[in-house]
Amino acid sequence: MGRLLFVLTVALIGCALSLVSSQYKARSLFVELERAQAVARDLDVDWRRLQLEQTDHAKHALIDNVARSTLKMEPVTPARTIYLAQSRDAQSGPALLPYGPPGVPLPAKPKAGGAR
Repeated sequence: MGRLLFVLTVALIGCALSLVSSQYKARSLFVELERAQAVARDLDVDWRRLQLEQTDHAKHALIDNVARSTLKMEPVTPARTIYLAQSRDAQSGPALLPYGPPGVPLPAKPKAGGAR
């Protein structure tokens, strides 16, 4: 009877240790699962942000393409820009004088009384 009691006690202690070990592993796996889900959520947020950025870039490219092809628009360069400065002459009123980058001729002034 004593030997049977000893064997059952050892079996009981073994089962208890096995239970504690399996619970520890389950908790460890649960924590790892939570971390993986948090990383997955962060990656999902980043993916959606990147998709929005890609959509924005596609829109700008589409607008640029339509402006160049359909509307025949060209980008503005300093050589094609005419700057206006206000005249300092008080008698003639506020006149605007064209000036531009050095070395670039100014556009010709329209003749007075000419066709419009």
